[in-house]
Amino acid sequence: MTQNKVDQGIKIAIGVLLLGLAWVIVGSMHERIVDVGDSAPKFTVKTESGAKVSATDFGGKLLLLNFWASWCPPCVEEAPSLNQLQKTLAPSGLVVLGVSIDQKDGPYKDFLKRFNIAFPTSRDPEQDISYAYGTYKVPESYLIDRSGKVLQKYIGGENWIDPQIVNEIKSHL
Repeated sequence: MTQNKVDQGIKIAIGVLLLGLAWVIVGSMHERIVDVGDSAPKFTVKTESGAKVSATDFGGKLLLLNFWASWCPPCVEEAPSLNQLQKTLAPSGLVVLGVSIDQKDGPYKDFLKRFNIAFPTSRDPEQDISYAYGTYKVPESYLIDRSGKVLQKYIGGENWIDPQIVNEIKSHL
């Protein structure tokens, strides 16, 4: 075998390895974005009341997972209607869970007090949970059924007491 053929074989082998490495790197950089029909990523949070809650800890109820921040104007706008939705549909089996991406505890707690939030909330300053869902802007909410399947995804602020939204959520209860 000539040196030229050996060199050519080595170059091909290196090329194949580099192509494989590039494939692995690009594949690992793909950000997951959870959408309707997907399984909701698992998570566990400690709520303001001190309870540890996971995505499967809702006793067979429907979960509305809402990502928000105290500094976000649409989050401020939707807070009263989200609070009202929880009060209205909790007896029927809806659980609203708010997950704040606030870095600091003070603004987060001020927000809860200002709006007298009636649903469980938690703070995720590292944004681990929101990143697992592919949520990079707030507010964003996910309606998750009893089996952990995403039924609906709401991007941006909502009027949670709009009859169309209320009826949509009721249809899953």
